[in-house]
Amino acid sequence: MEDNRLYNNLMSLCNENDYTNEEIDLINKAYNFALKQHKGMTRKNGEDYIVHPLNVAIIVADLKVDAITVVAALVHETIMHGSSNLEELKEQFGDEVSSIVESLTKVNKLHLVDDSESSSIYIRKILVALSEDVRVLILKLAGRVHNMRTIEGLPPELQKNKARETENVLIPIAHRLGINKIKAELEDLSFKVLRPDIYNQIESELPENRADLNIQLNSMMDDISNLLEDEGIKNFSIKCRVKSVSSISNKLTNGHTWSNIYDILGIRIICNTVPECYLIIGLIHSKYRPIPKRFKDYIAMPKGNSYQSLHTGIYGVNNYPVEIQVRTNEMNEIAEHGIASHWSYKEHGTKMAQSVMEQKLQMFRNAIVASEDEDDESFESNLNNEILAKMIYVNTPKGDVVELPKGSTPVDFAYRIHSRVGDTCIGANVNNSIVTLDYELQDGDVVSIRTDANSTPNKDWLNFVKTTQAKTKIKSFFSKQDREEYIARGEELLERELRKQKISISDALTDEHKEKIMEDLNVSTFDEVLLQIGSLRYTPTYIINLLYNDKENVEDVLLDKIINNNTNIETNYKADIIVSGNDDILVNLASCCKPVYGDDIIGYITKGHGITVHRKDCINIKDIDERLIDVEWNNSRESAEDKKYSARLIIYTNGISNKLLDIVTIASQDNISIANVSEVNGNNTSYYDILVRVPNNEILKKFINDISAIKFVTDIRRI
Repeated sequence: MEDNRLYNNLMSLCNENDYTNEEIDLINKAYNFALKQHKGMTRKNGEDYIVHPLNVAIIVADLKVDAITVVAALVHETIMHGSSNLEELKEQFGDEVSSIVESLTKVNKLHLVDDSESSSIYIRKILVALSEDVRVLILKLAGRVHNMRTIEGLPPELQKNKARETENVLIPIAHRLGINKIKAELEDLSFKVLRPDIYNQIESELPENRADLNIQLNSMMDDISNLLEDEGIKNFSIKCRVKSVSSISNKLTNGHTWSNIYDILGIRIICNTVPECYLIIGLIHSKYRPIPKRFKDYIAMPKGNSYQSLHTGIYGVNNYPVEIQVRTNEMNEIAEHGIASHWSYKEHGTKMAQSVMEQKLQMFRNAIVASEDEDDESFESNLNNEILAKMIYVNTPKGDVVELPKGSTPVDFAYRIHSRVGDTCIGANVNNSIVTLDYELQDGDVVSIRTDANSTPNKDWLNFVKTTQAKTKIKSFFSKQDREEYIARGEELLERELRKQKISISDALTDEHKEKIMEDLNVSTFDEVLLQIGSLRYTPTYIINLLYNDKENVEDVLLDKIINNNTNIETNYKADIIVSGNDDILVNLASCCKPVYGDDIIGYITKGHGITVHRKDCINIKDIDERLIDVEWNNSRESAEDKKYSARLIIYTNGISNKLLDIVTIASQDNISIANVSEVNGNNTSYYDILVRVPNNEILKKFINDISAIKFVTDIRRI
């Protein structure tokens, strides 16, 4: 049976990967668990469902990942296509497996084509999962490889949608992670679906059919093997390939002709040491005629993604050009498996590989942290500019490799080394020459940063730094600096008011009094009190009144101020809300009903939080008569067009799958940002719980009307 054959292949790979007996026992347990969960189930192409998780497990095991990833691969469909749940997975296989499967299940619910905001939402979901555990993304890529291998079972249009999604979203990420083995296969599988005519044309224009070309390459491999063995080189491996159709097409598209593509045929030799690499190249040049200007040394100067190898071109059988690649086992693992090899070499001293891989992971995490307040278009732009961009590799004076996006500057380099180095950077030397801090670094540069312990960042750096990490650190520094200035100013204002009222500072600011103020304002430190005074959220007089008026808490003070203040107060044009009779009050929008500009609203006086503004039809204030206060929207507020408010909608559907794209498309047309989407499928109901960001309720009403017009939408409610 097919599943038995696949299982045996998996066990063979597990043994090659030197998993412990305990790890192999866990993998066997996972296989039997999945076999039971998927019993009697078939895929759309008719094969047993267990074939898919087995193939995914084989693909990731071939990447030399850890045993936990293989276990997760085997059980990853048992929730969506089985009767299992996260609690059961956690109990049976542990927290790691459960967490990986949970993230992967969320990622797999999205099936979008790469169009405008929809693509960035899709990528955002993937990156969130990646920022938690990169193994989630490796499993996503592996699952897509097997799905693309068996895509013939799907309708033609769905095949094209899957292939476009693969090309536009997943392949660039596989490239960025350096998992070239998966990237190359996904490229060819997608190309065959999307461009069948070009695919067949390229196949027909090969010098001979692939089978005959492989026979000739195998003959060359035998000759080369004999040559190396005669020279005493042992324990090497050798493999060959005919270039994929998609790779040939890329070269033809970029201006090459068939006559100047020298790597249609390729042979790769994997040996043990770097000196052997150079010796092997010399031996091959002595046997075969080299092609001029085709020798490239990527060992001395890595090409990218920490790729290292020696390349040369020779004329082989029938005088066909053949590309020869020679590299060590370690270099081959990194070239083929990229970030997945982090586990394979984690305990074998490959510090450079680990360093670069950790830098890649950190870039993804930085993108997530920095994108929290960005709209989808900005996030996607930032993603393309950094994470999916062309990378350069520069060196520290000690020879450590640092990966940066093209266009990076010495300041980006400094922050990549350490935030303290970035904060105290005053100058840079590149290749022993002084450069300006906005100098654009190049591949292979040796960069040295000059620092001064008394120096601080310059806001002008934000105009030229490239990396999200540098931008975030610079902004964080000035945010912290502003905070410290506000606290100092708050302390000064409070003490000045105490002196003005002839109150002893030591008597007023006892620990007991500080605790009372902190409790009333619902803050954890007295610095937070001073911060709110310094930022003019509260006046010093207001804080002193909390101590010496006959009021027990902020709630009573607020009531008193509102009830007794009948004078006209100048409108605070920076505020969104005007509170009847007072403008010196903290105002919050209620999270239960999420008012949007233009809604009918009412204020509720809360303890420690000032005024909370609700929609008038909010269920939480429907039966309340006390502590309500009139409020209204400030129609003269500044930058009104830039303000966005959150609104929560429940969109009920008729259960047809793949509906999210239509909703996202309408949101894009209505200039609405989607902050979060959850899909809920029950026994008799299916709906989306969606959080949108809108400037006013008119646009929100239009969006609700537009969504209501979609055929599969049965109802829509605002929460």
